Amino acid sequence: MIDRHPSVIVDTVTRLAVPFLQMFALYVIAHGHYSPGGGFQGGVLLAMSTVLPRIVFGAEASRQQFSTRTALTMAGIGVLIYYLTGVFGIVYGGSFLDYGVLGFLGEEPAVRRYLAILLVETGIGLGVWGALVTVYDQLLDGASPE
Repeated sequence: MIDRHPSVIVDTVTRLAVPFLQMFALYVIAHGHYSPGGGFQGGVLLAMSTVLPRIVFGAEASRQQFSTRTALTMAGIGVLIYYLTGVFGIVYGGSFLDYGVLGFLGEEPAVRRYLAILLVETGIGLGVWGALVTVYDQLLDGASPE
């Protein structure tokens, strides 16, 4: 494993950048159906905001705030949100991911589609976030010390 080399500049920039990365990631997820971006890109940004402190401050210090188990749970919740949004389309008489038939989301079809797409993008974002952090942690745990 590579030893941590302390740097005040890198530590400070990381502490300042992570909240902005997370806010931008949530923006990308929320506006993914209107502008470039979406669940995958937002999930990658969230994963980057979680992996960056692991690289800078060390994996053990960072895992106290966001553990591998939490990342795996986020991945599962994200996939479940995506899956249930699609299955509700079938339950309400449409096809998988048919947003127009989801009557519980609103009266107008445009509102239904907007909210359902937001749910799907959120599920994808959480799934990608959790999966990438889990993959990084597994690769880090499997690394041989040199």
